[in-house]
Amino acid sequence: MSDAYEPDTVDAEGGAGRTEVTFAPLPPARGRGFATSWWGRAWLQALEDTALDGEQLKKGRRLAREGAVGAVSVRPGRITAVVRDRDGTAHRSDVLLQELGAEAWDRFLDMAVDRSGHIAALLDREMPPHLVEDAAGAGVELLPGIGDLEPECTCGTWDHCPHSGALCYQVARLLDEDPFVLLLMRGRAERRLLDELQVRSAARAVRGAKDGEAPEDVAQEAYGVPAGEAFGAGSILPPLPPPPPVPEEPGLPPSLDTEAGPPAGLDPAALEVLAADSAVRARRMLLEALAPGHERQPVPAGLTPGQDAVRLAADARPEPWIAGRLAEGAGRSRAELEAAVRAWRYGGVAALAVLDEEWAPDADSLARARARLAAAWEEGERPRLRAAGARWTVTGADVQLRYDRDGRWWPYRKERGRWVPAGPADDDPASALAGVLAGASPEA
Repeated sequence: MSDAYEPDTVDAEGGAGRTEVTFAPLPPARGRGFATSWWGRAWLQALEDTALDGEQLKKGRRLAREGAVGAVSVRPGRITAVVRDRDGTAHRSDVLLQELGAEAWDRFLDMAVDRSGHIAALLDREMPPHLVEDAAGAGVELLPGIGDLEPECTCGTWDHCPHSGALCYQVARLLDEDPFVLLLMRGRAERRLLDELQVRSAARAVRGAKDGEAPEDVAQEAYGVPAGEAFGAGSILPPLPPPPPVPEEPGLPPSLDTEAGPPAGLDPAALEVLAADSAVRARRMLLEALAPGHERQPVPAGLTPGQDAVRLAADARPEPWIAGRLAEGAGRSRAELEAAVRAWRYGGVAALAVLDEEWAPDADSLARARARLAAAWEEGERPRLRAAGARWTVTGADVQLRYDRDGRWWPYRKERGRWVPAGPADDDPASALAGVLAGASPEA
């Protein structure tokens, strides 16, 4: 709970749960709506739909927006606060909400236990929005209806006055922070409610086991929301939050250099490399997710362990001893890993496949490539190439072109007796060849 909502609490149930919670006064709400959560908006919708005098509510909304509501005390059946008029006159205002009876709470708890999604959320201190519809289906109304909110105020107004209206608007902000406030108003403190849920859930599991039913089969009712209900709730759902800002740099991993030694089989330095890599990948994924048109891009295929070892070596630039372990994991020698890393940086998985694969393109593709090469040089100046499948080597130069399955040409150069990638792919074999020849030296 944030500082603005930090409550002073009164525990009147001897530890069974808080039956009164007092929230500190909230700052003015200028320039913002009163509710941003589903529960806060649902409370306001119920309030505005059932109020008899909309003008009084508008005045109350202005008072609440100006910060005129003092500390709010919430207990079963009643909310209380001191509200000040613009001239500083203070009024104690109460709003009464009928508590649910024992039978209604029994139905509510049974409903929650019957639905695995509800009980999991409640035990995790979350209030799923569809709890309202499912509770209503069990005959339990959580949100106030017509006549449910009964105001009392020292100003003497018989119906909702600006002071009780301001109090109700302030409650919407409290519900943003803690939806369990609504259940407390209806008569159940949070701790007591969660304890009863756990007891009923355990009892249900025991009964299922005695009946020969596996525990995981208990309360497996399909959980979902009908499309009509989801569409109907659109008027009270908050807008989506803005996209998160992208950090300028990946976060720094924690240091694992501690006085205590690591457990057997755990290498802290290697773990730090993995943590740093995770930060880099997370930032890259966020940039990709926020890029225009990302939703229309195909889902990338997963990497094999060998491919991921090459990716990690390319991205993390690890210490030599860690690079050695990555080479082993990728099934390559150190020199082969260096060539694979270079390929990865030029073109990822596609470039890695060109480095490793040998295959035979169809005759038509090769004929078109020869025609484009012939057209790019004058007669007698065209480099001579020896074709071996998808690999074409220039005679008298440490230069090679490799053709991939997507119709692109990749330049290669021989270094220390090994063919290594020399640049990104090009659709035109003549362009790829001219570029790599410019930096090649004749064979000795």
